[in-house]
Amino acid sequence: MTRRNVSSGSYLEPQIGFSRAARIGNTIAIAGTAPIAEGGGTAALGDAYGQMRRCLEIALKALAEAGGRPEDTIRTRILLTRAGDWAEAARAHGEVFADIRPVTTVMVVSGFVDPDWLVEIELDAVVEP
Repeated sequence: MTRRNVSSGSYLEPQIGFSRAARIGNTIAIAGTAPIAEGGGTAALGDAYGQMRRCLEIALKALAEAGGRPEDTIRTRILLTRAGDWAEAARAHGEVFADIRPVTTVMVVSGFVDPDWLVEIELDAVVEP
C-alpha cells in the first residue's frame, strides 16, 4: 500500500520527525495537534475553547488534504492540561462532531511541549476505498 504524509508546516514536524497526517490505504491518522496560531505562537492564550477550535481547524485541514472528511472520523482523543477545561474543549468538539459521534477519549496530561497549550487533539479516520 502507498503511504501519503501530510504536513501542516509546524516547526516541530522536521525537528521531531513526524507528519501532521499519514494515510495508508483507507486509514488516516492525524497526530496530536496543538493550538499553533497562524504565523506561529499559541492561538487563544488561556482559552481552552478557542484553543480546541484552532486544533480542530488544523486537524480537519490535514484530514481533508489526506482525502478525508469530518464524517470519516472514527476516533478522537482530547488531551487537556487542566481537568476543569473539559467542558469548553468538549463544546468545541461537539460543534464539529455532534452528529458524527466518533468514539472519544478525554485525558488530562501533565503538560505539553509549550506550556501555553491547554489542549491537543488526535483523530483517526477511515475513508471509502
